[in-house]
Amino acid sequence: MLKAVILIGGPQKGTRFRPLSFEVPKPLFPVAGVPMIQHHIEACAQVPGMQEILLLGFYQPDEALTQFLEAAQQEFSLPVRYLQEFAPLGTGGGLYHFRDQILAGGPEAFFVLNADVCSDFPLSAMLEAHRRQRHPFLLLGTTANRTQSLNYGCIVENPQTHEVLHYVEKPSTFISDIINCGIYLFSPEALKPLRDVFQRNQQDRQLEESPGSWPGAGTIRLEQDVFSALAGQGQIYVHLTEGIWSQIKSAGSALYASRLYLSRYQITHPERLAKHTPGGPRIRGNVYIHPTAKVAPSAVLGPNVSIGKGVTLGEGVRLRESIVLHGATLQEHTCVLHSIVGWGSTVGRWARVEGTPNDPNPNDPRARMDSESLFKDGKLLPAITILGCRVRIPAEVLILNSIVLPHKELSRSFTNQIIL
Repeated sequence: MLKAVILIGGPQKGTRFRPLSFEVPKPLFPVAGVPMIQHHIEACAQVPGMQEILLLGFYQPDEALTQFLEAAQQEFSLPVRYLQEFAPLGTGGGLYHFRDQILAGGPEAFFVLNADVCSDFPLSAMLEAHRRQRHPFLLLGTTANRTQSLNYGCIVENPQTHEVLHYVEKPSTFISDIINCGIYLFSPEALKPLRDVFQRNQQDRQLEESPGSWPGAGTIRLEQDVFSALAGQGQIYVHLTEGIWSQIKSAGSALYASRLYLSRYQITHPERLAKHTPGGPRIRGNVYIHPTAKVAPSAVLGPNVSIGKGVTLGEGVRLRESIVLHGATLQEHTCVLHSIVGWGSTVGRWARVEGTPNDPNPNDPRARMDSESLFKDGKLLPAITILGCRVRIPAEVLILNSIVLPHKELSRSFTNQIIL
């Protein structure tokens, strides 16, 4: 018997995902047509012996989350429950706090997945590796180039046994090109080191003069408090994957993740990809169109386009490398490239909404998505264009490399600006 735990964080996290996270919790943001964490749940549901999927975070359980959980339970015929933390407890604190629920029923092992990763989730391969050689912690690892590896948790492994000899979270100098994917398989005994960290935190807190200081004893950082401390002690092992993997930290990385998932649909969910039909719009490459969307036959869509529920696309619309969220309207002959159009937004006739992609270097197989900040030397860096919810763009204007916050009605063109 197996379980899975998905760490979804909370509203204080995901600030780089604004303005999109204003309307919907980041884990429910649609990537390739379905909520981000549905990809995780689909992968977990396919593992034989999976009994329960738990979501851990400190979001208030609102209507959107409740509806998603109910729909997921029906679709996958599995219990999918949300356990709300009383405060932000870090990547390991929630696992220790809810240890009784995780270990209820006596699972042989449990998967732990970060919500903000895009992957093909080789969970069955990880389970096989775990059953061949049982250890408390098994980490999924992949490779990155020397410069970008500094932005991730770096793993030094024994190439013969795959034991993790050394682990450093976001090192200041190059340590290894093997990075942590944020996908793990833990044995029940993996919770013992978490208990040790919790007890140590409690003792440290009692010694401090101000017992109310933060972080609290319940806050446990898996990467720094557990992996770094236990590396080289025969408890942590790594399973390397060559499959797709990317972090989803910013809106630009959501667009890139959408491309990865859409291309993967050819193998996993061909029914989700739009087909070119007589009298229908021209489809180029991988495109997802929600069944309720109204698309004019002269529209040209793709590659890497995802169109949400109730979207209206007028005659002659051109869409490429973009996500159009539900209820948006693109009037006749609009052109949208490398952009995300928010819920219920309207783009006027002959308007052009365009961004600059920040994709990994296609000539470097180890290149990863850069999660850089929006600004450099006080200037806004060129990036994808984001229209927040219910933004109105007038006819015949250009919106280039800009971020428009929700409920704005523009009257002219904008370039390289954040419109508050």
